[in-house]
Order: sequence, then C-alpha cells, then structure tokens
Amino acid sequence: MNLTSTSMSKLTIRRITILAMLAALLTVGRITFTMIPNVQPNTTILILASFVLGPVQGVILAILSTLTTNFFLGHGIWTFGQMIAWGIIAVMSGLLGKYRHRIPWWIMSVYASFCGFLFGFIMSVLMGGVLTQKFWPYYLASLPFDLNHAVGNFVFFVVLYKPLLYIMEKQINNNIDKNAAY
Repeated sequence: MNLTSTSMSKLTIRRITILAMLAALLTVGRITFTMIPNVQPNTTILILASFVLGPVQGVILAILSTLTTNFFLGHGIWTFGQMIAWGIIAVMSGLLGKYRHRIPWWIMSVYASFCGFLFGFIMSVLMGGVLTQKFWPYYLASLPFDLNHAVGNFVFFVVLYKPLLYIMEKQINNNIDKNAAY
C-alpha cells in the first residue's frame, strides 16, 4: 500500500477533530505572536504534529492553518506560498518522524531552526523569483525575518518538544509507543 492511501485511510472522525484542534492551536499561536515579526509557534507545532501524523496529514494541517490564520492576518498571493512552504516542511517532518526517537532532541532543534530559513527561502523563490524575477533582493531583504523565524523555531522547539510530542503521541496514536502514522 502506498503512503497516501495509508495515511488517508487513517483519516477518522477522531483524526479530523485532532487536525481541526491543531489548526485552531496554530491559528491562535500565530495571531498571538504577530507583534514579533516572523516569530511564531506555527512551524514548530507543525513539525511536531507531522512527526506523529505523517506527511499527508501534516500537509492538510499546513493548508488548514494557513487559511485560518490568513482570515485574520490577510489573504493574498503569499497565502499560496505559505501553504507550499509549510507543506514542504510538513512532508519533510512527516518523513523524518519515523526516526524521531533515534535522533537527539538538540539535533531536532537545529532542524526546526533550519526550517525557519527554509520557509523564508521558499517564500523568496516563489514571491521574489517566480513572480517578480527579483530573487536576490527579495531574499536578502528577508534574511533578518528568516533569522527571527529560525531563532523562534529553535526556542519553541526546545520548550515544546517533549511535552507537546508526548501529548500528541498519546492522543493521536492512543499509545505513546507507536511510530508515526504511516
């Protein structure tokens, strides 16, 4: 059975409810931290949720949370870029989730920080490169914000990794010994 059909077959009412609650958590988290540019718990929570949910449901969560937060913060062409960037991070994290128990938490913290820079790079490619053909000015101007995102991800990951991962594994898999949903 392939990855998509396996992940989608596990999309029960319970899973849909958990996805909706996580999307609400991401929405509140992102809106709460809007006063600090690019510092938000979204990417970190998405990474942790994708570890447990798997890549397909992680992408669903990325799309849902982007749409709901942008209802409050404003929709635009960047919404599609955000969905793509967070979707790529969700896929990477969902695939990495199989190995999360073998990788030290501090390496995972560095990975979360890297995802902050990756998000900014993807947005720069999509918004500065594809749309305006001015990648380098767009990318260089975004680096301070990407640094904020990376540092924020690192801090949120250090704080949330163990407690949030424990809660998600227990609630989503009904057993903290299970691996990611594949």
